[in-house]
Amino acid sequence: MDRIKKLYKAELEYLKDAIKNGSSLFHTFTLASLNANSPELRTIVLRDLTINPLQIYFNADYRSPKVQELINHKYCSALFYDVNRRVQVRFKCKATVHYQNDVSNKVWVKTALQSRKCYMGPFAPSQKLDEWHPNIPKEYLKTDPEKKHSEEGYINFCHIGLEVLESDILHLYHDGHIRFKVDNQQNLFYLSP
Repeated sequence: MDRIKKLYKAELEYLKDAIKNGSSLFHTFTLASLNANSPELRTIVLRDLTINPLQIYFNADYRSPKVQELINHKYCSALFYDVNRRVQVRFKCKATVHYQNDVSNKVWVKTALQSRKCYMGPFAPSQKLDEWHPNIPKEYLKTDPEKKHSEEGYINFCHIGLEVLESDILHLYHDGHIRFKVDNQQNLFYLSP
């Protein structure tokens, strides 16, 4: 068990590093949610992490389908994969959407102007358009908004926390893979790869 405890701790360190390290392969992950008829997948940017309890966080446009899916079906999955290290980390999660509350405001205040303009778009994400539009105010295509003007984006901003209910970690090796699970009581045990 010592071996998988060390591996688990190392993966948590890789996740922590990925928050600020845009070149980390864990900086983005795949989020799976449920719409009314089928699963939906998309790539998300990791924005924060807490260890105890284990939670991962990201930002989103409140108008996006993924947010409504997470409100309607709070259970989801997150998938991280590092092709160089040959490590897959899967999380079963329960989502909490923070919108227009103290949590979302605290994150918004720290959000860079270049990121805030992404929430100032006139169209909801995935909305059908008659022609291409960058979905940011045209005056900010090549520059960041003034802080005061950027506040208009807060109405569309939300911060989402994913409480990790279960972790499934797979290390691929030519001489035998290692796979293990961490349950919601922090029990670790091997799984057949």
